[in-house]
Order: sequence, then C-alpha cells, then structure tokens
Amino acid sequence: MRKILIVGGGYAGFYTAWGLEKRLRRGEAHVTLVDPHGYMTYQPFLPEVTAGSIEARHVMVSLRRHLHRTTVVAGHTTSIDHAHRTATVRTNDGALREVRYDTIVVTAGAVTRTFPVPGIEQEAIGLKHVEEAVAIRDQLLTAFDRAALLPPGEERRRLLTVTVVGGGFTGVEVFGELLSLATSLLRAYPELGRDDLSFHLVDANDRILPEVTDEPGRWVVRHLRQRGGHLHLGTQVVSAADGRIMLSTGESYGNGLLIWAAGNGSNPVVARNTDLPVDERGLVRVRADLRVGTDDAVVPDAWAAGDNAAVPDLASPVPGARTVPNAQHAVRQGRLLAANLVADLRGRKVRPYVHHSLGVVATLGIGHGIFQYKRLVVTGVPAWLMHRGYHVLAVPTWERKVRVLLVWASAALFGRDIIPLATVQRPRAAFLAGGDPFAGADDAPAVRRELSAVRDAR
Repeated sequence: MRKILIVGGGYAGFYTAWGLEKRLRRGEAHVTLVDPHGYMTYQPFLPEVTAGSIEARHVMVSLRRHLHRTTVVAGHTTSIDHAHRTATVRTNDGALREVRYDTIVVTAGAVTRTFPVPGIEQEAIGLKHVEEAVAIRDQLLTAFDRAALLPPGEERRRLLTVTVVGGGFTGVEVFGELLSLATSLLRAYPELGRDDLSFHLVDANDRILPEVTDEPGRWVVRHLRQRGGHLHLGTQVVSAADGRIMLSTGESYGNGLLIWAAGNGSNPVVARNTDLPVDERGLVRVRADLRVGTDDAVVPDAWAAGDNAAVPDLASPVPGARTVPNAQHAVRQGRLLAANLVADLRGRKVRPYVHHSLGVVATLGIGHGIFQYKRLVVTGVPAWLMHRGYHVLAVPTWERKVRVLLVWASAALFGRDIIPLATVQRPRAAFLAGGDPFAGADDAPAVRRELSAVRDAR
C-alpha cells in the first residue's frame, strides 16, 4: 500500500484527507495526517468568536471524528527530507519520531507575520487559532468588569482601549465585531459611557481591505469612523511596551488590548526545514496541478496547496499571478488535490487548479457588512446576511452548520452571552490560593492597584 503523508490539518489538509477517504479503494493507500491540534479551524468565523456571536467549539471540526480511515498524529512536523521520503515529527508529548512516506502533501498553512517591535511579544494576541479568539473575548469582557469599578480617568480609559494592527480582512472584521460588542455592552454597564471606549485600527498602507476596490474600501473607512473607530492609515506601531502604543506619527496612548493581524508569514517548516523548492517568500513552488516543482521540472511524489504554497492563478489576467491565501482557494485546492492524488495513483491525467472568485464579503459587526463581486457592491444588513449565509454553507459538515445556526438563533432572541471565562487559563489558581481568582495571573499587580484605587475613591 502506498503511504501518503499530509502535513497540516487546516483547510487544504483536511479537505485533501476527507476527499481521499471518499475516493480511495480499501487497501489502495494508507493516509497519515500530522497536525498539533487534532481539529480544523474555520478561520472566517474567528472574528465572530471574539464577539461572542459564535460558540468557540463550533468553528472547529474534529479530525478524528470525520477522518475514520486516516491515521491522525498529534504533533508538529519539524522537518521534511524528501530525498529520503522521511519527515520528522515532534509529537505533543515532546517525543521525536520519523514518519516514512511514499507521497507527501504539504498543507502546513501560514503563521502570523510579526515585526521586531518592542512590546509585541509581551502584549499582542494573534488571530489564527480559536484559543486566541477566546482569549481576546475574555480579556475585553474582563476589562469591562474592571473598568466599571474605577472612577472616570486615564486608567479606566486605558482598560477599554483596543488596538488592532492590520487592515486586511481579519483585522477589519475583528475590529468591527469587537466595536459592535463593546458598544452593546454599554447597556449592561451603566457606570460606563461611549466616551470611555477607544478603538484603534492601524495599517501601514494608505487603504484597508486590499481585496476590494478603492471606493468600497473608502466606504468601510467612513463607516467605521462614523461608529467611533479611530483609523490610522499609512501608520506603523513603533512600540507597544508597558501597555502603551506609540505610532510612527508621534501619537501615543495607553492600551488595554492589542490584536496583531498584520498578514501571513511563511511557515518555518516550509521556509527553512525542507529540501523541497521554495520561492523568495518561503512558499513551496508548485505547478498549476498542485505538484511541487515548475512546468519544466516536477518533484516526484510531492504535492502542496493552501497558504504555504505559491499556486499559479490561472483565472487571473496578470501573468505570473499567484492565488491569494484565503479559505476560498484552500478549500477548493484541497478538493482538487485529493482528486489529483487518486488520478496519479491510478495512472490517469491530473487537472490544473482554476477558480474564478465568487466575490469577497466581510462582517463589520452585527447588522454591518460589505460584499463585492466585480462592480456589484452591497453594504449594511444585506451584506451582513450574505456573509452569514455564505459561511454557514462553507463550514464543513452538517453538524457544524446546524450548531452555528442554533447559536445565531439564540443570540437573536436573547442577545450575546457576555460572561467572561478568563480564569480558565489558570484553573488551579483559586484552588491553590484559597479562592483568590487573581493568584498567578500576569496582571495580578495591576488588578490589585485598580482595586486599591476603587477603595481610595470610596
């Protein structure tokens, strides 16, 4: 039996394995998938997880539950030696093991792109994983509880200041969703007012949402500013140290929550720890049929797709264009990859990847959105409904579709759940410290200073 190794269980990896299970005959090939999480995350829903519009577990698809004939290995692929058909895997218990294969599929995805800015490592939270989305939500909800105890002033405003770095879809969507959540929370916190909120979106480019054309992009800027957001375009964060943001314009302000969504960086396994050919950005070079290599030289038994691959965009009129890293492409590349693997295994012809965009759609908070398909632009509630409709159809498995729809229905009737669970990150702290919920917390001294300020005010 031919051994197929899939590196990564994101969109492309999951759909490749899922497709192989449907197409392969029993005994034709053995499929192994290596991923540290054991689930696929439907990332377009993460901004709604941060705002409490979707339950966190409902955006995850269990690999073991849906891949019944695939061996799932919980661990990180640390290196790929294709010359010897061997991958090194560090399992989640810390052990190193070698996995031998006949055919490899590289779908490791991308990582969050960061820059050497002071304070980023200590302050920033990314938004590629469910755990990050949950942490963002809990931190904002906890900040409201803490701010409600403080008298008006700089410290209260700092707690309710949110900065999002990155003007792509992830950054704009999480900015709009959190702004919507924070505005709605004011009804539950009569001690706080709209002036206590301060939301900042920072991007180094002069415009946001590069996937849409200029006028829709300007509309989004105007819309977010009308809702009270501060947008800093053509601006960079030069420091985030000690809970204070310093911008390249010279502006400086206290900050409570920093979200880093400044685009994708190449996966280290692909960029530095493989003998497969990579381009100047650290992406695997692939042909239009998703085989690794170039039109003149193919690498035998190696395939790649998704955010870690430089896939030619045959639907683009621009010569040499590559597909953009988004869910639309990754899902469809995974499906084609499964079909091409089986076709190649059986000596049949493989097909090139060609996908014409279905348009772009973004949520900007409950009741707010934007959709563009060529020259057609839809904004407001209709676009928001289109966003929800498209993504509930796109999220894999009927079980997850139903769960998401039920949460949306309950939120429409009863509103969002606004209970923070920040202490879940340290479940034994209160037990070990006699009931002190702040025991062991990184910000425990700051919390106690705030409580002291409350007592002094009283």
